[in-house]
Amino acid sequence: MNLGVIVLAAGKSTRMKTAFPKVLHRLAGKPMIEYVLEAVQSLSSLPPVIVVGYQGDEVKKAIGERAQFAFQEPQLGTAHAVLQAQPLLEGKVDAVLITYADMPLITRQTLLNLYNLQQHNPGPLSLLTLQSENTRGFGRLLRDPNGRVQAIVEEAVASPEQLAIHELNVGIYCVQADWLWKALPRITLSPKGEYFLTDIVELAVRDGFEVKTLTLADPAEAIGINQRVHLAEAESILRQRINTHWMLEGVTLLDPQSTYIEAEVILGQDTVIYPNTYLLGKSVIGKGCTLGPNTIVRDSEIGAGCQIFFSVVEKAILEEDVDVGPYAHLRKGAHLAKGVHMGNFGEVKNSYLGPGTKMGHFSYIGDATIGEGVNIGAGTITCNYDGEKKNPTEIGEGVFIGSDTMLVAPVKVGKGARTGAGAVVTKDIPPYSLAVGVPARVIRKLKEGDG
Repeated sequence: MNLGVIVLAAGKSTRMKTAFPKVLHRLAGKPMIEYVLEAVQSLSSLPPVIVVGYQGDEVKKAIGERAQFAFQEPQLGTAHAVLQAQPLLEGKVDAVLITYADMPLITRQTLLNLYNLQQHNPGPLSLLTLQSENTRGFGRLLRDPNGRVQAIVEEAVASPEQLAIHELNVGIYCVQADWLWKALPRITLSPKGEYFLTDIVELAVRDGFEVKTLTLADPAEAIGINQRVHLAEAESILRQRINTHWMLEGVTLLDPQSTYIEAEVILGQDTVIYPNTYLLGKSVIGKGCTLGPNTIVRDSEIGAGCQIFFSVVEKAILEEDVDVGPYAHLRKGAHLAKGVHMGNFGEVKNSYLGPGTKMGHFSYIGDATIGEGVNIGAGTITCNYDGEKKNPTEIGEGVFIGSDTMLVAPVKVGKGARTGAGAVVTKDIPPYSLAVGVPARVIRKLKEGDG
């Protein structure tokens, strides 16, 4: 069967108490709707139809051309929402999979299993169920004495006997398309003023068909996000999934419970991660690294064999065998070449440090290009901002910058030059020259290879 997918995302979700769409709230670094799109994207040759309503333009902007969009206005229940997708799918698909944008833990395999069940179902409808004493507000499945599904009763209107039923309706369906489009207009308005999709179960039974069910093996997949408590619960489960995946791929997490790895992070084999480490965004970590404890890496590229200890790395590049920390801060645009050492309480922003360069503690390097084998003494500062614009500093290879040097940009320090401790460099220093003082002046030439 040719499958179409409908993702329901129109609700306002007042229980979230939020100023922006619920389905754009982030889990492990991504909007929750992204997980649903990943689960369905390979199930159909057609892009999924996302039914939006409240702040639908914001959802559409976030997803872009990866989906088709149907707008539900006014929002009159789940059956009414599905009906809005009919013009986009009718005549193009044989079956329709219906799921929710606020159920981010559902897996592709579960949805595929439901689709496969419906392909072998002579009736028009298959649905996901859950056996659980934690009902989460789900409706109950009503079966006849022979075990055949008869209807779904919503929890709010269920009798005490029905509330005692632990077989729950997850709300995800796979339905024969032609039958669905004819069934939806037959659903009557509920006392709440909405058209409920759950009514299609009873309609299928009235039409003489048997409704098939698939029971979830992992109850966590059924978690829907309706409030911040659910958001935290889903985040915890996603973290566990992510951490388990990387441990199985050869990464050591000394304390998985205190290690935070977002969904798009990539880790190399034999990397060791210490507690209270946060790997965020689209960071890529090479093989054999040691990260943490108490380290944050965001949207950065870390080469093989790097060590980052008690530090923050944001939108930076570290090549192989770089040693950082403790208490270092690499900001946007920092690029540390192979073998660089960056000591404690240092900060680098929008700068390149060449291979083998050593940057002492309590230093700030901004808007600078630094050559190979440079020694940057403790307390060195590039004075890169003149009150109006940022200015560059250039330091050639083999330079020795004395402690507490101030480099007042724009300024260049030539290859093999040296500065004395406490120098304030306001003019370029030629190669192989020694400059000292305030302001710094060249007092003698150096021979190539001087220590």
